[in-house]
Amino acid sequence: MSQAAFLETLYGAYKNVAVLEKSVFPADIDLEEAYRIQHAFTKAKKENNETLKGYKISMTSLETQALFGAKEPLYGQMTDKQISGTVSLSEQMMNPLVELELVFVVKEPLTAKSTEEEIIAKTQVAPGLEVPDSRFEDWFPKMPKEQVCADGAVGGKVVFGAAKDYTYADLDAINGKLILNGEVLDQGSSSIVMDHPVKAIKWLLEKLGQHDLTLEPGMFVSSGTFVLPKPLEVGQYTGEFEGVGNVQLTVNV
Repeated sequence: MSQAAFLETLYGAYKNVAVLEKSVFPADIDLEEAYRIQHAFTKAKKENNETLKGYKISMTSLETQALFGAKEPLYGQMTDKQISGTVSLSEQMMNPLVELELVFVVKEPLTAKSTEEEIIAKTQVAPGLEVPDSRFEDWFPKMPKEQVCADGAVGGKVVFGAAKDYTYADLDAINGKLILNGEVLDQGSSSIVMDHPVKAIKWLLEKLGQHDLTLEPGMFVSSGTFVLPKPLEVGQYTGEFEGVGNVQLTVNV
């Protein structure tokens, strides 16, 4: 399958919530080509009245990088219609997981040259839950990183709470809990995210710079999970972050 035909197939699967076989991915796609497909995938969503609103950062721990044979994280573009605090498991999702993440909301423009100090000064931070989802069957953790990347870094949904100003120290080694129906599924530290979530934002900015992209006011960044992804189930999820607050996600049938 050609790259053009694959892009059409990928967007069709996204729009129609239809699962694809992994074998439709073109052979010999490198990571830079995968990012070009991802950007074209995002542009195709304009037809569905969607607007680029932010980014997600995947594979921010050595453990998740090892699962996909990656040497660095990946980013994925996300639209306004991918922000939701309520999802339907059967009608909207295909192969979803759930992750516990801090979400940075951009107040002032940020570029590849922005320092960690500038990132803190020009963003606010919110408690968040991300729902990775792929157009491909049986994807976690059995899909090449290039295929993950082309598929929007398996972008599904994201929800985040009120964003506030924090210092670098405020976000250092804080604990987070992923809770389902009142029971703690898992917990982890912000230090798992490239030692500090701000470092993940710095990585993203440098990577975006390679693609002539920046972060603009109003955009968000889901910065990387505190815990290994868990299968998404019907129920009420809570993300609880030490010193930052809570956020909820409702998952219906």
